[in-house]
Amino acid sequence: MKIFVNGHNLYVEHTGPENGPAVVMLHHGLGSVRAWRGQVPALVEAGFRVVVYDRWGYGGSDARPGLDLPTFPTDLKDLGSLLDQFGIQRAALLGHSDGGTIVLYFATLQPERVSCLVTVAAHIYIDPKMEPSILGIKQVFETDERFRTGMQYAHGEKYEAVFRNWFDGWHRPELLAWDMRPLLNQIRCPALIVQGEEDEHATPQHAMDIARSIHNADLWLVPGAKHMLPQENIPEFNPRILKYLKDHVPDRQH
Repeated sequence: MKIFVNGHNLYVEHTGPENGPAVVMLHHGLGSVRAWRGQVPALVEAGFRVVVYDRWGYGGSDARPGLDLPTFPTDLKDLGSLLDQFGIQRAALLGHSDGGTIVLYFATLQPERVSCLVTVAAHIYIDPKMEPSILGIKQVFETDERFRTGMQYAHGEKYEAVFRNWFDGWHRPELLAWDMRPLLNQIRCPALIVQGEEDEHATPQHAMDIARSIHNADLWLVPGAKHMLPQENIPEFNPRILKYLKDHVPDRQH
């Protein structure tokens, strides 16, 4: 479905029981709702009410002139508006990469609306591995027809704009001063911080820094896993995430 918020349309998929505990999922920097196709059925089967959407500029949502990263104020406003539209007072938030960073910011700004959070490969500062990895993805985008076809399938005619917005947004020297660690101690909800030990964009230390900055956060470093952990490690990822949500989301329907 399309939902109009803050001057643009967002493509949203809303599944699962209406009275189930809500889980809202935010995709990675080049992703779309398709990035969560390995998790949504499992969450619905477990009784969760799932909201997954293409952030503004992605997938089936309206085109966007540029991203306002690394602090994502527009995306944060959209997330709050979507919760309002669906009458969700509190939700568990699950975010991957850029989506994970948005989840962390939202939990600092509107803690009363977050029952618990799970981040996968979130960014909180510019990791030394980011620059070469971003340039590497740019080369893949320019030379790998299969990669471009996948982007086009996910985002339609605006797939080149999706890549350009992401690359131009992160490939800026001024971001070297960005560091959201001082904000993270404001998060009080249960938090699970996940990262593959072989992540191409960040060292394990990055995830350790996130977990250490959040009160009582749990850390899961996945051996052998890379940045696209939710898509590439489903048999390992899904059971751990489901158990965490079952243990930490209040008012769960049995």
